[in-house]
Amino acid sequence: MQTDTTPLIQLQGVSKIYGKGQAAVKALDAVDLQIHQGEFVAMMGPSGSGKSTSLNILGCLDTPGSGQYYFDGVAVGSLSRDQRAVLRRQFLGFIFQGFNLLNRTSAIENVELPLIYRKIPARHRREMAQEALCAVGLEKWQNHTPGELSGGQQQRVAIARAIVGKPRVLLADEPTGNLDSVRSIEIMEMLRTFNQRDGITIIMVTHEPDMAEFCKRQMQFQDGHIISDTAVEDTL
Repeated sequence: MQTDTTPLIQLQGVSKIYGKGQAAVKALDAVDLQIHQGEFVAMMGPSGSGKSTSLNILGCLDTPGSGQYYFDGVAVGSLSRDQRAVLRRQFLGFIFQGFNLLNRTSAIENVELPLIYRKIPARHRREMAQEALCAVGLEKWQNHTPGELSGGQQQRVAIARAIVGKPRVLLADEPTGNLDSVRSIEIMEMLRTFNQRDGITIIMVTHEPDMAEFCKRQMQFQDGHIISDTAVEDTL
């Protein structure tokens, strides 16, 4: 169990290689990082730098080739596939650039989806989904399908889906990549609120320096290494 000084998330000497022989690509090379509860971290760097691979490992969507990943002091590599699935369902929320909503399903049904996997009863599920949609300002749009919503509204539904289970960590992969500047700022202000008000740890991959300014900490990746890790002054 985590103490005040124990990182919530820790990578120790994590490497990841894709492919074999001359086609092998080292996506991560002995990466060490620590993230504590309540941090808001931006992972930055060019394509192929290792930031998305790191995010996938932190989200238990991929596994290290070598090294260790610890979540709240538990060695994730020692968990079974089913145990890692429980970790994802109970403690992690995911936000994607492409929203990943079910097109023929209403907003509230999209938000309910992760609760179905947690086997939460239908009535309680609906109440939790309504609360999450209210938190992102879409309570009046709960019966609309994604095709009836703007891009910014679709991303709000995706955020509601990510927070409905009250995760400890939100993992966001280019959450503003498909949005204009005004909608992007709205989404980032929303994420910052969840971080500051609710204490949710947020780890975000982004190519956009102005979006990274909303974060409290910026990690710069290059060629599978973290080449800088800096705190950001709260000037916004």
